[in-house]
Amino acid sequence: MKKLFFSIFILALMLSACTSKSPATTQNPSATEPKKPQRTQAPQATEEVIIQGRSERRCGDGVCDGPENAKKCQADCKAGSTAPGGTVPIRPTALPAPAMTTPGENGLVSAGEPDTYWVTNPTSGAQLWVQILHPADWNGSPLPTLVTVSGGTGPGDPRKGQNLAKHGFTVVVFDADGRGHSQGTEDQNGYIQQDGLAAIIRAIATLPDVDADQIGLVSYSYGITMASGALARYPDLPVKFLIDWEGPADRFDTTVGCTPQSGRNKWPDCNDEAAWAQREAVTFIAQVRVPYQRIQSEIDHVQPDVSNAISMINAAVEGGVPWVRLNDYPPNQTYDLNNPPAMIPEENDRGMEVMVAKYAQELFGL
Repeated sequence: MKKLFFSIFILALMLSACTSKSPATTQNPSATEPKKPQRTQAPQATEEVIIQGRSERRCGDGVCDGPENAKKCQADCKAGSTAPGGTVPIRPTALPAPAMTTPGENGLVSAGEPDTYWVTNPTSGAQLWVQILHPADWNGSPLPTLVTVSGGTGPGDPRKGQNLAKHGFTVVVFDADGRGHSQGTEDQNGYIQQDGLAAIIRAIATLPDVDADQIGLVSYSYGITMASGALARYPDLPVKFLIDWEGPADRFDTTVGCTPQSGRNKWPDCNDEAAWAQREAVTFIAQVRVPYQRIQSEIDHVQPDVSNAISMINAAVEGGVPWVRLNDYPPNQTYDLNNPPAMIPEENDRGMEVMVAKYAQELFGL
């Protein structure tokens, strides 16, 4: 009998323990679970994007982008700081897709904020985000305009654009397909994104704050591929000149020696001729028919030497580009690839926007 009583007592204790959870836990089991990190995706993009911070194109801004890598900037590019397969940093607050998708006669749709627009890429159908920047003392008159193409495969850079605008320009920044606020899928500066850039240039040329006869195109780093491709394939674009800051010439420069996963990009195999036919600036530059200014410092931001600059200049001159210049050297001359001239001292390269503005003012005067 004692054994039976003891067994019943033990059983009662066990049942009591199983039902002793707090009401909050019983009603909401997830209340005690840690919150999962929030991830943000670009509209209709095919790859997941993780926000690490706001890109300022420098080491220490919390975003692994531009020429940064784990060796050059461990603070931003440490293990686990980007998603598998690479990420494209976007702004912490992505805009919603436009409610109105039918563009006006000029191809522009307001993006809901001052001086921001959507432009439809005619090839992909994606809505591309465009921002127009002016000098602080702008009086509303049309100004010479610079359309900027960011480096790498990152979004447009309004901060860099604002620094350019200070020198008396209207400046256009945009997010290509699959980047930042824009819809679509990343194309690594191929034909699709080149088509989008061409559509943006045509659209902004209709704005009253843009001098349609004074539009220049400025590319940074890998942006030269999209910029030169658009100009080569659309020779009727209302663009007066092209300024190129340290852009890669070909697939070997772009992939840094045919490394398939250079940086955060999964580049096509260097033997994939069809893919690289869309993505080699040295081929496009020979077909450009507007003045071409190359800016090159003595230490390239990615390449081990400055041969990429010489390749681009030589291809432009030999291809019949009407005016070609490397830094401040006399125009329209070629160089020995194995014996290049002295380039801009590295300390001067830190004032990039000042240099770009100086060359733009000269080129608008040609």
